[in-house]
Amino acid sequence: MTDLNLKITEIFLSLQGESRTIGLPTVFVRLTGCPLRCQYCDSAYAFHGGERQTLAQILDRVAEFNCRQVCVTGGEPLAQANCHALLTALCDRGYEVSLETSGALDVGQVDARVSRVVDLKTPGSQESHRNRWENLPLLTRHDQIKFVICDRKDFDWACFKVNEHRLLEQVGDVLFSPSFGQVSPRDLADWVVDCGLPVRFQLQLHKLLWGDEPGR
Repeated sequence: MTDLNLKITEIFLSLQGESRTIGLPTVFVRLTGCPLRCQYCDSAYAFHGGERQTLAQILDRVAEFNCRQVCVTGGEPLAQANCHALLTALCDRGYEVSLETSGALDVGQVDARVSRVVDLKTPGSQESHRNRWENLPLLTRHDQIKFVICDRKDFDWACFKVNEHRLLEQVGDVLFSPSFGQVSPRDLADWVVDCGLPVRFQLQLHKLLWGDEPGR
């Protein structure tokens, strides 16, 4: 199996900037390619290019960092069929593994040990029609759902979806993030405080520290 290959944009060590493990040193494995084109995307450099690496090479590179937390991201990592083998191999080696996915592709075959961080696309993303709603019943308390909020309409839409699908009962964390440069973090924080839902407000820690630098 270790001769399977994936197209990799970068593998690097940083602090997790989002989700329930925010602030923890984490190795990021960024896969190349994405079928979506969200208008606010901050990793468009991962749409093309990349370097073919075998599963063995990827695992060896991850091991060099001597870090327990690993996040597989993109692009859209599930767009590469061998992503599943990578996730399982990382889990087999004892890492705490998370997967950042758009939710536009089937998450049902992801290794159950992986925490799936599913980004439900809001109307403001211009890709909400790509949401695969069939994914939601597959999620567990081990998983997380993220909404990137572009404006007040997005916020109201996200609150409606949280209630409609009873997401707070379905997953471990529901995350609301302001779209960088589009909605004031203070405004979103106030909306979360006022709405009465126990969703988690988050900022992208890595952007506050390092801006939009790749490899951060």
